[in-house]
Amino acid sequence: MRFLTGLQPSGQLHIGNYFGAIKPAVELQEKGEGFYFIANYHAMTTMESAQALHDNTRALAVDFLACGLDPEKSVFFAQSAVPEVNELAWILSTVCPMGLLERCHSYKEKMARGFAASHALFAYPVLMAADILLYNSDAVPVGKDQKQHLEVTRDLAGKMNDAFGADLFKLPEPIISEVTAVVPGLDGQKMSKSYGNTLPIFGEEKAIRKLINKKVVTDATPLEDPKPTEGSIILALYKLFATPEQYQAMVDAHHAGGVGYGQFKKDLFEAYWEYFRTARERREWILAHPEYVDDVLNRGAEKAREEAQTTLARIRKAVGLGWQ
Repeated sequence: MRFLTGLQPSGQLHIGNYFGAIKPAVELQEKGEGFYFIANYHAMTTMESAQALHDNTRALAVDFLACGLDPEKSVFFAQSAVPEVNELAWILSTVCPMGLLERCHSYKEKMARGFAASHALFAYPVLMAADILLYNSDAVPVGKDQKQHLEVTRDLAGKMNDAFGADLFKLPEPIISEVTAVVPGLDGQKMSKSYGNTLPIFGEEKAIRKLINKKVVTDATPLEDPKPTEGSIILALYKLFATPEQYQAMVDAHHAGGVGYGQFKKDLFEAYWEYFRTARERREWILAHPEYVDDVLNRGAEKAREEAQTTLARIRKAVGLGWQ
């Protein structure tokens, strides 16, 4: 079983990224063959600074490795290290109906958020399909907001199979993550950089403690009174990091009263800080050994490109691009 996951280098990772994409990807390493890539071609649709794209790409590599990605168990590379993906995207675009892309909600959402209209932004799902199909992926972990793009991938694979051969492409299956729907931001909305309500995976202890104290929204219930548990942002976040026993103890303390939100926020910080302790230590080592990141990405790119070239040679022959 081969899995594929891509993450855009869009800035500092937060716990929504972790529980929605990184943690599931790391867990899949034990269940099959993983191909994991940094989607820096995709990031170009919303990022104009070359320096930011470069820096974010490397930062994502560091953080993904710190969070447990094992390059001995998986293939980890930058999308741009495999230019064959763009040729496959072009081939797929020749069978892609305009209506299929016009129905995709991601383009409409990004336009509504003020991003400039471009062919790349509009054709994003075709490049995503190429990412998936180029490596003969069997399954792709996706959140609910990306499920439509995997359906586009399956549609395009089916059209190619109908036109050029029934066994040309596999039809990858989605692995739907339900976790992202229950990771609230500090204000209770969905955690998102665009809302400014994120809790980063990595950061300075004092700054994050202050962030939790100041930004996690609570009501005005007096210290001595029982606290509501329904819709509690503190409890929703605490549940991600605490043991079941710790979580139940905090629920009981909410019901009993006599404990203020300041204490609950302190407990939340302590659970969060301990949860990512190993990842922080690993990250410190990686930052002190930058050659390690270079080696991992170079070896991953070599393996990924070998697979990509084999796939593309087969596709080029099927669609008639050879001249011999």
